[in-house]
Amino acid sequence: MCPTTHNSQLIAQKINGHGHILPEPHQIPQFMKDKKLFWIDEDKKFMRQGTWSRPITDPSFFLKEKMEWMEKNNIDHGVMLNLSQVYCNGWKQQDTKDAITWQNDFNASVQNENPDKFTCGFVVQPKYMDDALAEIERCVNVLGVKLLCLPTHYLNEKDEWVSVADETCNPIYELANKYGLALEIHPYDAPKMIKLKDENWRFHLVWMMAQSADTLHLFTLKNIPNKYPNIRTCFAHGCMLGQANYGRRVQGFNGRPDLFEGTESPQTTLGHPNLFFDTLVHDPYTLQLLKHRVGVPQIISGLDDPYPLGEMESVADSYPGKVIDDAIKLDILNQQEANAIWSTNVLKWLG
Repeated sequence: MCPTTHNSQLIAQKINGHGHILPEPHQIPQFMKDKKLFWIDEDKKFMRQGTWSRPITDPSFFLKEKMEWMEKNNIDHGVMLNLSQVYCNGWKQQDTKDAITWQNDFNASVQNENPDKFTCGFVVQPKYMDDALAEIERCVNVLGVKLLCLPTHYLNEKDEWVSVADETCNPIYELANKYGLALEIHPYDAPKMIKLKDENWRFHLVWMMAQSADTLHLFTLKNIPNKYPNIRTCFAHGCMLGQANYGRRVQGFNGRPDLFEGTESPQTTLGHPNLFFDTLVHDPYTLQLLKHRVGVPQIISGLDDPYPLGEMESVADSYPGKVIDDAIKLDILNQQEANAIWSTNVLKWLG
C-alpha cells in the first residue's frame, strides 16, 4: 500500500516526509567513478565527489539497513529524496543527463520494488531546460514517480547562482502543475555560492538555512503557489530562517515598494494550503513558531535520516520524532496535531 493514495488505514501510521538513501557501491555507474562525479568506497565508509568526501555515519543509508532502521523505530513509510550531490550544479550537459537518469532510475526502483515502504523523489537540473522537461515526462509517465526534487538554487549558463523561484524555471512549474506533482525544495552547494572560510560546519548549520529562506522569499513574492495551484511544495528543514524573518520581509515590502513592483506581499501566501514545511528544526520552540506562522495542517514530519543533522538515535540527545515528542510535552502540540503531522499532512503534500 503506497501512501500517495489517501487511505484511512494509513492515518494512524508514521510517515517520514524527509529521508535519504544511498545506492550500494556497485550500483553506481563506472563513468561516475571515472569522472569523479560521485562514488562510494567499497567498504561503505565514505561517499566521495571530486576532492570532497563525507563519512557514511550510519548503515541505514543503505536499503536493507534502512528498512531495518524503520522497523526498529516504528516508521511505517519513508519519503526518500534525491542525492543532494547529484543536483549537478556546474556539470557538463551530458554528464548531468547521464547522472540524473541514473539517479532517478535508482530512486524509482526503490519505490517500485517497495511500494509499501517508500515514496521516492526525482531530480532535474534547470540549467538544461529541454532535458529537465523531458526527464519530468519520463519520470512521471515511465518510472511512475511524482515527487520532484529541486535545489534552492542552480548555476545558470552565465555561471550565476539563481533561485529556482526565478522565472527561468517557470516551464518546470508549468509541467509540474499539469501533472499535479509534489515538490521538495532542499538547499545544497552553499560553499560554492558563498566565499567564506569553511569552518565549524557553518555552511550546513547557517548558510543552507539562508538558501531556503532566500528561495521562500522569492517563491512567495512571485506568488508561485497561486500561479500553479496543482503543485504542493515542501521546504526542507522547516525553512526555519524564512519563518524567523517573515516580519522583516513584510516590513521591507511595505517600506520600499519601488523594489517590489509586480510582486505580491509575503502575507499573500502565508499559511497557503499548498505550501508545506517539515519538522526538522531541532527545537520545539522553533516548531512552535512554525505552527504559529503557517498552521499545523502545513507541517509534515521530516527526520532527514540518516545524516547526523537528522533525528538519529546515534546522535546524543536525539531520536526519530524527538522534536514532535518534545512539543507535545511542552503543550505546543496535542496528540491529534502530532498524528496529523506524522501522516495526514504528509499524504496531503504527496497528493
